[in-house]
Amino acid sequence: MKATKETLSPTRVKLTVEVPFDELKPSLDATYRKLARQVRVSGFRPGKVPPRILDQRLGRGVILDEAVQEALPQLYSEAVQAEEVDVLSRPEVDITEFADGGQLVFTAEVDVRPEVALPEFADLSVTVDAVEVTDEQVEEQLGALRDRFAQLQPVERAVQTGDFVSLDLSAQADGKPIEGAEATGLSYEVGSGNLVEGLDEAIVGAADGDSRTFTTELLAGDQAGQQAEVTATVRGVKEKELPALDDDFATTASEFDTLDDLRADVRTRLEQSRRTEQVGQAREKLLESLLERVEVPVPDSLLAGEIEAREHRLSHELENIGTDRASYLETLGQSAEEFDAEVRETAGKAIRSQFILDAVIDAESIGIDQGELMEQVIYRAQRSGLQPDVYAQQLAQGEGLQALMADVLRTKALFLLLENAKVVDGEGNPVELALPARPEPDADEDDHEGHDHEGHDHEGHDHTGDDHAGDEAAAEPAEAPTATAAGDSGDRDI
Repeated sequence: MKATKETLSPTRVKLTVEVPFDELKPSLDATYRKLARQVRVSGFRPGKVPPRILDQRLGRGVILDEAVQEALPQLYSEAVQAEEVDVLSRPEVDITEFADGGQLVFTAEVDVRPEVALPEFADLSVTVDAVEVTDEQVEEQLGALRDRFAQLQPVERAVQTGDFVSLDLSAQADGKPIEGAEATGLSYEVGSGNLVEGLDEAIVGAADGDSRTFTTELLAGDQAGQQAEVTATVRGVKEKELPALDDDFATTASEFDTLDDLRADVRTRLEQSRRTEQVGQAREKLLESLLERVEVPVPDSLLAGEIEAREHRLSHELENIGTDRASYLETLGQSAEEFDAEVRETAGKAIRSQFILDAVIDAESIGIDQGELMEQVIYRAQRSGLQPDVYAQQLAQGEGLQALMADVLRTKALFLLLENAKVVDGEGNPVELALPARPEPDADEDDHEGHDHEGHDHEGHDHTGDDHAGDEAAAEPAEAPTATAAGDSGDRDI
């Protein structure tokens, strides 16, 4: 077999494969054996029909076509390996030459991973916000903690913003009561604005037992969008009583004995949170910088698959919350065209980012060991509320494990870039990011663990964006042309 590669574009190649007829003989013999078991010919036992009889009954051309169909996937796979093609899509196969006794010539056009020219890591620079925790932010956190330990006390006065009231509600439209719009003893925090528009303004100043009627627009139900008259009756008023901010409160609300210790802990936690946010900001800005500096073409098939996967996920999420695409776009204030353009842009960025990080993985021989993988499985299982073994079984059923490995590898690649990049705050001061520690590789560990350089795909690499669409296609060998005879559909009577 002879294979040659022609580059059609940075993301697409064409393979031309020439196969001598003698190399098709194993597939031809296998086809005769298969047909001998399927075809029923009087005077011959199943599996014992001679090739010449099959040629007479089915036609030599039909058998040759089926043999070629049988051979194409393996021939294509060998050509891909021989030419070191990193395929990303199903091939478009075309048989250009074949005759009985002559060579088989076919072409296969396929999308491939583009070459990525990485910049010098030391030349990368990002600016992040400085880690600053003010006294006001600390007091705000302490205030939120006091609010959690507040108690509600009944008061004999008119309703004020911030009070908690018990309400009876009813509504009518066109003078008729609206079914399902009644409520009794409903607890509500005045000023929260999360119940009915206009309610807060109506009941502020009302006393226990007072009723207030106001007009509002119905937001749900069969009469959504219509104007309705809502009557709210106050059945009780309570105000929030906050505990004193002292050492006793610190003992009640935390493991600390003094308010000063609690305040110091709050500041430390805020600083840790800011440092975590700083890392996330650095990651995002570094990727943006790479996307601006590195030209990465995206195959149309990959982009289409990624967009389709995102749309499918969105439809599923909208279905779960009981709304449709048009309503969702209305809440976003976007037209369908604007939303589609945004999805297309973000999908393209996701694929390009993955290509860049995959290039870093290859260039730096980044691998993943069993311990790191198990840590991620346990962590994600906890987030999903599942036992680690159950979560691992779910990963193994599909391509989840491969996607998880790809995610871990790319995260390690991004952290490697951050370790080497120049990170400063808004005033140009160097910033030391709180990056996770990178484990030292074992002395006997293969530097290329996690990569398969002999094939045309790297283990753990997902080439299609966040939703991994197309992995299955990339893993399949060749889509052979359909033979003119019937395939493996069962016995044949002739």
